[in-house]
Amino acid sequence: MSEIKILTVDDDDNICQLLKLYLVKEGYSTYICHDGTEALKKIHEEKFDLVLLDIMMPNMDGYETLSAIRKFSDIPVILVSAKGEPMDKIGGLDIGADDYVTKPFEPQELISRIRAILRRTATPIKTEEFKDITVGNLFISLTNCTIKLDDKKVEMPPKEMELLYFLASHPAKVYSREQLLSYVWGADYKGDSRTVDVHIKRIREKLGESEKWKLETVWRVGYKFEVNS
Repeated sequence: MSEIKILTVDDDDNICQLLKLYLVKEGYSTYICHDGTEALKKIHEEKFDLVLLDIMMPNMDGYETLSAIRKFSDIPVILVSAKGEPMDKIGGLDIGADDYVTKPFEPQELISRIRAILRRTATPIKTEEFKDITVGNLFISLTNCTIKLDDKKVEMPPKEMELLYFLASHPAKVYSREQLLSYVWGADYKGDSRTVDVHIKRIREKLGESEKWKLETVWRVGYKFEVNS
């Protein structure tokens, strides 16, 4: 079994050392950063399986750090913060957090959430099972991890690609958020269903729409990929 590497980002070293104590006890390799800029550099340099990210940090806070991470990576991120209001959690999930844990926290609850996220990311996608899709000006290839719009490559993290591919490979069929979480993230994924909304929003920002196709919201139900003949 390969080692699981977790990056803890918090300006409070006491919190970092406490988290490290519990994570090492669980057998995880643990690395520490004390600000967002350092964390981004570390994530660019090394491959981590999960990030524990504080929100209230000087210079670059957790929200800014998470937004920057999501521009180039789908690495799972759990926000660990003293900010416990519902809007704080919603704001974090909207930016792209996989989960949100409020300080003070029960260590075993945090460990359980880490395990749940790692389980759903543990099995790599078997891309050889997927055929390339071309609809109008849009080309999708999971095999080559490539999205093209008007023959120009569009940079897109893996989970956005997988979601787009899944919907495009079932044109006109409507899927609820819960179904998309199960099919794309995995049946044991326990995160918030707003994760789907965030990924759809990012895909739309990058692709827009075409006369030939459209990523549609079906009110009170979910989403579908509509193809116009």
